[in-house]
Amino acid sequence: MVQVAIHGAAGRMGQSIALVLDDDLEAILVAAMDREGCELLGQDVGVLTGRSPSGVCITSDVEEFLSNVEVVIDFSIASATSKLLPLCAGQRIPMVIGTTGLDAATRAGLERAAERVPIVFAPNYSQGVNALYFLAARATELLGPTFDAEIIEIHHRHKVDAPSGTAVRLGEVVAEAKRLDPERAVSHGRSGQVGARPLEEIGVMALRGGDVVGEHTVYLVGEGERIELTHRATDRSIFARGAVRAAHWVVDRPAGLYDMADVMGIPR
Repeated sequence: MVQVAIHGAAGRMGQSIALVLDDDLEAILVAAMDREGCELLGQDVGVLTGRSPSGVCITSDVEEFLSNVEVVIDFSIASATSKLLPLCAGQRIPMVIGTTGLDAATRAGLERAAERVPIVFAPNYSQGVNALYFLAARATELLGPTFDAEIIEIHHRHKVDAPSGTAVRLGEVVAEAKRLDPERAVSHGRSGQVGARPLEEIGVMALRGGDVVGEHTVYLVGEGERIELTHRATDRSIFARGAVRAAHWVVDRPAGLYDMADVMGIPR
């Protein structure tokens, strides 16, 4: 049984990871931590997620949190991740990090910690999305430069940024497969008299509405034919499942910085 600790346990992702672990026959939640002042401190994680009491209560004591732990899954905030990295590195505890918005100093700390322990760091832990990155790149290479590439994403009406980070990464993946500079090739939306579509352009469009969890489609359009590669997310637990898969994978790895392509065995 892999002994897992969740950092950022009171958040939506933390609770989702706890639910996935509760159904995992080869892993067990042994510790949960969140910030001082969090209103859920002291709460049993099992009760919090609507399951039976787990005996694991959310703490803000990092020493208690890191005792008897094999791997830490971190979905917190950048400042908290920054503080946790050297502690896990010092105790040789592998990490799975899904916290976003890391600044340059925290990224440098991440790289230093990865010299001592194995760390999986990925902006998106959906296994399907990571497969889509690979398939989009491979299909783009196979079809060649004469096929136009367009990317469309749709999310719920409450999403505040556009395009999504996943759509941005898809644009980069497709541009790299076409041997183009993403900064020059990717066009975010079109309006007015834009002229004929340049061959070396990758369009990225964002749609918003309803309660859509997330959908991304890559169109590769040629003369008389097209291929559509689509990933649809219907449940946010997909990210938790990917993070737990990464936790299983990382515990036996040598020190280093890894991503979901490594976890899934996706060719580079």
